[in-house]
Amino acid sequence: QVQLVESGGTLVQAGDSLRLSCEASGRSFSNYAMGWFRQAPGKEREFVAAVKWDGGSTNYADSVKGRFTISRDNAKKTVYLQMNSLKPEDTAVYYCAASSLWIVVRTLAYDYWGQGTRVTVSS
Repeated sequence: QVQLVESGGTLVQAGDSLRLSCEASGRSFSNYAMGWFRQAPGKEREFVAAVKWDGGSTNYADSVKGRFTISRDNAKKTVYLQMNSLKPEDTAVYYCAASSLWIVVRTLAYDYWGQGTRVTVSS
């Protein structure tokens, strides 16, 4: 069992940077690939970024590639999402999730989810 708690969401202006954190509790955090997803009002949840168990591989949605960076610290059981050059279209609730598989973009591949943290980007 893995419990995930996101933090760091807030209101920012376009062009600002923000770092989200997701802290895990439970054992075997390093056995899970970790992903970030987001859901804007009225839209489906979409993949943002993922990082493999040891941090050696990452994957990004085209919409955030070059602006967002996912990383993890297995000793701290924490995964991060560094978001730079934020745009109003990045406004959403951001969720972290854990998967025992490396099928990164599909929500069904993830076993555990956090409660989400809200990011609002004003223009």
